[in-house]
Amino acid sequence: MKIHNLLTEDDDQLSQFQQQFANDVLIGLQSKPKQIPAKYFYDEIGSVLFQKITTHEDYYLTRAEFEILTNIKDEIANTLAVDEIDIIELGAGDGHKTRLLIDGLINAGLRVNWYPIDISEKAMQQIEGLFDTNETLRIHGIVAEYLSGLKHVRHISQNPQLILFLGSNIGNLNRLQSQRFLHQLQQVMKPGDYAMIGFDLKKEINVLNAAYNDASGYTKEFNLNVLSRINRELGGNFNIEDFSHYGTYNPVIGAMESFLISRKEQSVLISALNRDFAFQAFEPIHLEYSFKYTVAEIAQMASDAKFSVIQNYQDSQHRFCDSLWQK
Repeated sequence: MKIHNLLTEDDDQLSQFQQQFANDVLIGLQSKPKQIPAKYFYDEIGSVLFQKITTHEDYYLTRAEFEILTNIKDEIANTLAVDEIDIIELGAGDGHKTRLLIDGLINAGLRVNWYPIDISEKAMQQIEGLFDTNETLRIHGIVAEYLSGLKHVRHISQNPQLILFLGSNIGNLNRLQSQRFLHQLQQVMKPGDYAMIGFDLKKEINVLNAAYNDASGYTKEFNLNVLSRINRELGGNFNIEDFSHYGTYNPVIGAMESFLISRKEQSVLISALNRDFAFQAFEPIHLEYSFKYTVAEIAQMASDAKFSVIQNYQDSQHRFCDSLWQK
């Protein structure tokens, strides 16, 4: 397995990433309400915590998608109808879900070139230990943000493509952001290429709230780690005990929302920004949206981005949908 780290291949790129982190924190903590982009959850510590979340009984999403991929892994090859496929995965995680699809394709006689793209180098190391590469499977890991990773792969991929964006990652983007992202995705694809996107479906609110406030407290640790990351990488002096996690479903916009709440009036210094940030007692920091969808909304998103919906695959409880699109 080859790993290309686009974030650290040279000092300039590393500096650019850290500068972007600092700029996003500066802009976010000056906003009303304060906010920190969700993409900064996923350093090495955050990625480990997220893996714990996905295996918790309260978090149904991963189990539902495993069920879907297990059921469809043998039929995807017939749909693709090619001898060799380049799978480009955005936010690959540890690769366990993708292995289901890859095994199905290889068993059907396809050669697979897998390009997992993830912001976490730790995730790439986990993938390396999970797969054995051979003449039917080659893996080219890319440590990068989604769009820069896609542009990198576009120049080296020669075969028909299946782009994977699983696990309801699309839900972390608001409606305008997801529309922009899907248009950008469509632009880097060739006519006839496929994309499979995971959508968490709208359902009973108590089920949603339990999933994002798991009984073991992993989600709380995951969210608070964002403040710890600012402390480690930007010289912040957040006292983690002075903030609490709060997650709730907003039925008006159709999304789970995650916040950190300041438990008292306080001031926080971030050395890299040479600034203090004042917090009022019980003031929130908005961290994340996790939008939920209906099948009709999925179809509209595909149409708006000029994709055709080939098939919507759902789990037995109709909680989750992996939607297969074609350019």
